[in-house]
Amino acid sequence: MQLIFLHGPGAVGKLTVGQALAARSGLPLFHNHLVVDAALSVFRFGSPQFVRLRHEWWLAMFDAAAEAGRSLIFTFAPEASVPESFPADAIATVERHDGRVRFVALVCDEAVREGRIEAPSRARWGKLNSLALARELRALGSSAFPPLPAEITVDTGALDPDAAAARIAEFLELPRTAA
Repeated sequence: MQLIFLHGPGAVGKLTVGQALAARSGLPLFHNHLVVDAALSVFRFGSPQFVRLRHEWWLAMFDAAAEAGRSLIFTFAPEASVPESFPADAIATVERHDGRVRFVALVCDEAVREGRIEAPSRARWGKLNSLALARELRALGSSAFPPLPAEITVDTGALDPDAAAARIAEFLELPRTAA
């Protein structure tokens, strides 16, 4: 079992690349907003209950998938309300079932990200879609989360989503589904 852990800042293309990687590999995509949105339906973002449930639910999915030997793709945007232990907890959860976490960093120039932040598709997923708020959060140090490891770093400003997914799949030696 492999947990393909796509990470990077907002508007870097995690969901879009994750969708292309899922289509290419046949692996399911567990987009982080599935849990974020569920927790937000009851609790305010960043509240103790929200933070606890989000953390527990992410790990519960990893545990169930690893126990079943089911590889998956996960998207993650590091930010201050996530416990710093989350990456280590994810690794421990997956490795407990002889699985492996494969960290993939997605990056691109700030100007490219700012050009994407207000895209209608971001609003549809309940993502941050205000350029002013994104700039305010960046100024406040919302990127204070400790750096995450990366087996491979992909520039989503230089590659379209399909090419980025192909590079990731080839590097990680993921299977390719029949077209």
